Amino acid sequence: MKIIVGLGNPTDKYKGTRHNVGFSVIYSISDTYGIAVDTKKHKALIGKGIIEGEKVILAMPQTYMNLSGESVRELLDYYKCDEQDLIVIYDDISLDVGKLRIRKKGSAGGHNGIKNIIAHIGTQEFARVKVGVGEKPPRMDLADYVLGHFSKEEQPVIRDASELATKAVATIISDGADAAMNKYN
Repeated sequence: MKIIVGLGNPTDKYKGTRHNVGFSVIYSISDTYGIAVDTKKHKALIGKGIIEGEKVILAMPQTYMNLSGESVRELLDYYKCDEQDLIVIYDDISLDVGKLRIRKKGSAGGHNGIKNIIAHIGTQEFARVKVGVGEKPPRMDLADYVLGHFSKEEQPVIRDASELATKAVATIISDGADAAMNKYN
């Protein structure tokens, strides 16, 4: 079983923001594989289904970004999975809008959601799908930037990136993170 977690903030206030790109990818996966993500459990909205012959849990933590690790820890414990079964999808300001980067492990890189997950599960050894949201403009507050919405021009790019990230997750499940890195990085 794989646990696929998209990071974001709950409530409609944050829908479509740069920081909620992980949620956008979960919606894309949900649509592609017909997995309803509508059950409230483990401090998240979750859905159960099958991708590439593998049982999966799709999850969108409802704890707010900086406390995402609480939900991830509960999910791993409840489903008796370890960090090798975890795939986390989130925004990355160091990548151009729509660019993907898959990693098998790594530091938080300043991302508070990832920092909290690492603190709660005690390791950096889990797969990540980073979706580029673009670099913050000079003199703009980082929180204002990541909690802001994509421009009209960026919206189709980020939709395409969500579909591509869906394919990348399927590749991680079927062929492993190395294959996904070779194909999508």
